[in-house]
Amino acid sequence: MCRVVHLQQAVLAKNDATAQTLRAELAARGTTVVNVLSSPGSGKTALLEAELMLARERGVRAAALTADLATENDAVRLARSGLPVKQVLTDGLCHLEADMLAGHLDGWLPEDTRLLFVENVGNLVCPASYDLGESLRVVLASVTEGEDKPLKYPTAFGLAQLVVVTKTDIATAVGFDEAAFRAHVEQVNPGVDVVLTSARTGDGAGVLLDRALAATEGTGVHTPVMARARS
Repeated sequence: MCRVVHLQQAVLAKNDATAQTLRAELAARGTTVVNVLSSPGSGKTALLEAELMLARERGVRAAALTADLATENDAVRLARSGLPVKQVLTDGLCHLEADMLAGHLDGWLPEDTRLLFVENVGNLVCPASYDLGESLRVVLASVTEGEDKPLKYPTAFGLAQLVVVTKTDIATAVGFDEAAFRAHVEQVNPGVDVVLTSARTGDGAGVLLDRALAATEGTGVHTPVMARARS
């Protein structure tokens, strides 16, 4: 058991070092990475498509890299924004790692990119442990997933710098208890903001983009207690 733990620690330490280097390199060229995590079916592609559309309308130089085990469906959807989009197929790997991201950015990411949205593999377990060199980590949960989601996935929610609730247009129909959800988020990540969105109605439109732009200036970014404890 100890050997397994030590191996995991070594893998994560190597990833963290690569992520720090990537973060510095991208910052030097003026690019901020936003790492977006969620369970499958949370609506993160719909949210990102809407935010990319807004970015283009506002003249923000943004791009997106989306990771999946198979198909290029999400990239096709995001490309409707007219902004640079790249699909990464992980061939069964349940998460992205910093060196994988760096390799896919090399020769593809436009030099003048201000924001890079990374749509991580739909999974709240594996991706939660891997720093991708992001300046803003966002975790999504739809109203259909249950108010106890933050308690079931404490690492994912505990390291989030922003929590986004999606599909709020059906919150009443599914009996979503917003107060309970917020209380559970606060339990694992005190002080993190929780914002409500609906891609269908447009509620909360632009919130993610605004937070990402603030992160480019180094402002308004929450520091989770869990992140402080691990550093």
